[in-house]
Amino acid sequence: MRMLLFLACAGLHAQTPDWPRVEQEALRHFQALIRLDTTDPPGHEAPAVEYLQKTLEAERIPVRIFALDPKRPNLVARLEGSGHKRPLLIMGHTDTVNIDPNKWSFPPFGAVQDGGYIYGRGTVDDKDNVLACLMVMLLLKRLNVTLERDVIFLAEAGEEGSVRYGIKYMVENHWSEIDAEYCFAEGGSAIRTGGKLRYVAVGTAEKIPYAVKLVARGPSGHGSRPLRTNAVVHLAQAVAKVAAWQTPMRLNDTTRTYFERLATISTPEEAARYHGLTNPEKSAAIQEYFAEKEPGHHSMLRTSISPNIFQAGYRVNVIPSQATATLDIRALPDENLPAFLDEIRKVIRDPAVEALPEARDTRPPAAPSRLDNDAWRAVEAAARRHYPGTVTLPTMQTGATDMAYLRARGVQAYGVGPMIDSEDGPKGFGAHSDQERILEVALHTFVRFHWDLVVSLAAAK
Repeated sequence: MRMLLFLACAGLHAQTPDWPRVEQEALRHFQALIRLDTTDPPGHEAPAVEYLQKTLEAERIPVRIFALDPKRPNLVARLEGSGHKRPLLIMGHTDTVNIDPNKWSFPPFGAVQDGGYIYGRGTVDDKDNVLACLMVMLLLKRLNVTLERDVIFLAEAGEEGSVRYGIKYMVENHWSEIDAEYCFAEGGSAIRTGGKLRYVAVGTAEKIPYAVKLVARGPSGHGSRPLRTNAVVHLAQAVAKVAAWQTPMRLNDTTRTYFERLATISTPEEAARYHGLTNPEKSAAIQEYFAEKEPGHHSMLRTSISPNIFQAGYRVNVIPSQATATLDIRALPDENLPAFLDEIRKVIRDPAVEALPEARDTRPPAAPSRLDNDAWRAVEAAARRHYPGTVTLPTMQTGATDMAYLRARGVQAYGVGPMIDSEDGPKGFGAHSDQERILEVALHTFVRFHWDLVVSLAAAK
């Protein structure tokens, strides 16, 4: 009996990472990845993939490279399990958005440590997830963790607007390499406000981006003789009507649970608003409040429309024969776009203005990921352990991620991320901001959080 107990304890100890040493190594890898310029456009993720491949293969972890463009490769690493359960996919994208070097206090690719932060493009979008996935794979291999499902790491290219090189290419051409039951990728974070943790946001759904062009036409003429048929006037009126249109509110499992749980950590006044959304007598006023004070919440409730681009005329004294405006439409996952376009045309009510969908790569619609499975329970358990005292909120992102391609194929996908300060975005230090940074302690906590997620779902019990 003593021998059995000793072996059991030894086995548990063998599968417990030496976290201080792991943190040193993780920081080294993270800084190395941040120092690689993989901005998109132009898109040149190859150096990051080469770094990952060298690091993984040094531990004898099998790696395969798939690329539509050699400069923009995708890396797939797989640790095989018993096959008792379907695979788990962990994912991060190696490209980042562009930078304006004149607006950075530290070199954007310097990975400079200062005041407890690490500064650099990609620190929170999305080389934090790439690093967490890398460390999980290394630790699973080193500790010889027995797996009951394959663990697959996808380091993808092109997430920041060039999906044909990354997730779209992988799904359409190499699906068997990444097919999984569950996926963890970007799209979540632990939110801290005023130095106090509030909640853990986990992406379980996302809106789908579409571009719609409004085209107004009319006869051209001399600017000294204004025309009632002026295309610019018709376009301006159409845009004003569309912008004023309150599209219908529609809750789904994710947003309904989000507001219910958010109410539990809010002030009584805020909680009353969140609870009152479904009250017919209060809902309209609450939605208007959101539109003015909480635009993120307003967008979560509906398919949204934002007119963002105008094009008309070429000189001041010529009435143009055509004017266009481009609408950024972020659709709810179950939106019927052709029917929605018909509604836009009804709102405009002007035969001089057409509403035309723009053809471009767009992420596919998909139902929200479930909140009653092993993956969601693992997320909640890991959040309780690493972010104590918080509530876990399933979140429908108003932006877009590559998880949409996976959800459309039936994968239950969840967006996770490190702790961030809610003040960082307004200060200009968030994802896609003029600068970008991450708290070093938040990075290390996220690696541990990610480790717990994967072990709880993939390791043999």
